[in-house]
Amino acid sequence: MKRFNKTFLIFLMAFMPIMAMAQIDGEFIKPRSGKFLLQNATVHTITKGVLNNASVLIEDGKILQVGSSVAAEGAEVIDCSGMVIYPGMIDGGTTLGLVEVSSVAETVDYAEIGNFTPNMQALTTVNPNSEAIPVTRVSGVTTVMTVPQGGLFPGTAALINLVGYTPDQMYAGAKAVVMNFPSSARRGRFDRRSDEDIKKDNEKALKEANELLENAKSYLDMKNNGADLEYYPEMDQLSKVLSGELPLMIEVNAAADIQNAIKWLNGKEIKAFFSGVSEGWRVAEEIAKAGIPVITGPIQALPTRQSDRYDTPYANAGKMAKAGVKVAIRTNETENVRNLPFHAAYAAAYGMGKEEAWKAVTINTAEILGVADQLGSIEEGKVANLIVATEDPFETRAQIMHVFINGYRIPLSNRHIRLYQEFLERSPDLNAN
Repeated sequence: MKRFNKTFLIFLMAFMPIMAMAQIDGEFIKPRSGKFLLQNATVHTITKGVLNNASVLIEDGKILQVGSSVAAEGAEVIDCSGMVIYPGMIDGGTTLGLVEVSSVAETVDYAEIGNFTPNMQALTTVNPNSEAIPVTRVSGVTTVMTVPQGGLFPGTAALINLVGYTPDQMYAGAKAVVMNFPSSARRGRFDRRSDEDIKKDNEKALKEANELLENAKSYLDMKNNGADLEYYPEMDQLSKVLSGELPLMIEVNAAADIQNAIKWLNGKEIKAFFSGVSEGWRVAEEIAKAGIPVITGPIQALPTRQSDRYDTPYANAGKMAKAGVKVAIRTNETENVRNLPFHAAYAAAYGMGKEEAWKAVTINTAEILGVADQLGSIEEGKVANLIVATEDPFETRAQIMHVFINGYRIPLSNRHIRLYQEFLERSPDLNAN
């Protein structure tokens, strides 16, 4: 009993600082639902132009009205004069929620053992209490695709909104089976394989991928014909790609591999999109001709080849967009998903343009993932994921003033802000007021 009391006391003391932080600057740190009227702002709808001196009404998690003469009895009115309203940004590829501290194995949960684990669900491994989540959403990022890593078919990625107590509450309605397309390039500067060995390894991996798809097709045919099948979750999940239930998210980067991936998809009745695509600019016309959408990034990166210009990664997204490719942007990060607006800003500055860059972190991502009827723009009937800022959030001096996710008003608090507030007015005397 004494041991129990001592343990309970330690537990209580550990959580006292959290309990003491229940309210910051008069605002509770818990997300709050309700009826909200955002008034007198410049509303960037993304799909329906820019509305000056307009308002947005939110209720029951949805956008009820958008316009210049919106009124609502009983709504909490938030004056947004001089501010801008944008849809919440969507990051098309992260490991947010799957990793807490990358150097601590117990907190890393983005990979399963084996080369063929398409049934590994990223959604089930998401940690809703990750410290990186509130850090991310105060930067205007409200939704992310969280992606498993690893082998040939490492798992199934899931789109999540950055609010909720459970992964199911966070789920934003989109999943995709992930495939790491076999690479014909060297794995790095320390890769000592001969050119012949690299070619053989690539052919072997591609052969394995084809065999797995053939087996999935046979599995699907037997399943559709009512056969009594043994429990085979890996094949059952991959068969959903062939049935059209789930898209295939193909990670591919080198120009030659992108060309091979296009050829590999030719004739297959698979809904697919590319991710990564760091050398997409080299074969942009071919990607556009194939009609394959792309989630590219990171934008703030080094060139893939020493002979390339320093700004090649910055211009990649814009060059593909100008060639006619539907382009979305990702950070491919965990704790630095918060930098998504700056990745998009670089793409905008290096040829993409601000309007297309905004689409690349909102409506384009939603369209590629099949949730454009719910996310990606400010329109009546859509989920109330939006942000209010002092100016365009692509600008580093912009301040995010309000964040709404699923209609919840999100407190602008996180670990970084709490530390800043704690040490902002330090006193040598701990007893001083």
